[in-house]
Amino acid sequence: MSQKRQEIIESAALLMQSKGYEGTKLSDILETGRIGKGQFYYYFSSKRELGLAVIDYFFSSFNQELLENILSSQKRPEIRLNEMLEWVIEHHKSKQAKCGCVFGNFTLEMSEHDEAFRKKVSEVFEAWKEKLKPVLEEIIQSSTPIEPFETDKLAQGIVAMLEGGILIMKSKQDIQVLKSITDLVKDLVNSFRQSHDMIGID
Repeated sequence: MSQKRQEIIESAALLMQSKGYEGTKLSDILETGRIGKGQFYYYFSSKRELGLAVIDYFFSSFNQELLENILSSQKRPEIRLNEMLEWVIEHHKSKQAKCGCVFGNFTLEMSEHDEAFRKKVSEVFEAWKEKLKPVLEEIIQSSTPIEPFETDKLAQGIVAMLEGGILIMKSKQDIQVLKSITDLVKDLVNSFRQSHDMIGID
C-alpha cells in the first residue's frame, strides 16, 4: 500500500469516527488529507471504497491490540478476560466517552443500506466472539462442565452487553456507564462458577 493512500485512510478514519460516514463529506476528506479530487480518485474509486478501507484500518488495530495481544495471549484466562474489559474501558476513556464504538457506529449507520458494510462489521463482532469463546471455556471448565453452544451464547451475550453499554455511554458521555457494564460481565461469568472466590475476576 502506498504511503499516500494510507495517509488518506488514516485522516478519513478520524473524520468518520467523529462525524460518521454520512456526515463526512468528500470535501472534508480532501481538505483534511490535503489532496485534490484527481488524487483521491487515483487511490479510491469512491467514498464508499474508502469507507470500507477505513473499517479494515480500524479492525487491524482492534485485532492486534485486543484479539491477539490480549485474548490470544498465554496468560491465565481470568487475566485475559480482565484485561479485555480494562482495554475496552481505557479505549473509550481516552476519547472522553464521546465517540462510541466505530464498528457499532458503522452498524447503526450503514448496515440497513449497504450489504458490504454490514458484512464487514458483522465479521468484526464474529471475530471478537470467536476469540472470547476459548477464554470463557478455560475459565468455566475448570469448575463446571459447559457445552460448546453455551460458551458461544455467553461470548455473544458479552459482546452484545459491551456494545450496548458503549452505545449508552456515548449517549450520556459518561464512562461510568461502561464500567458498570463490565462489572455485570464479571458477575455473569462468575454465575457459571461455583463461587466468586474461585474465578479470581476482580
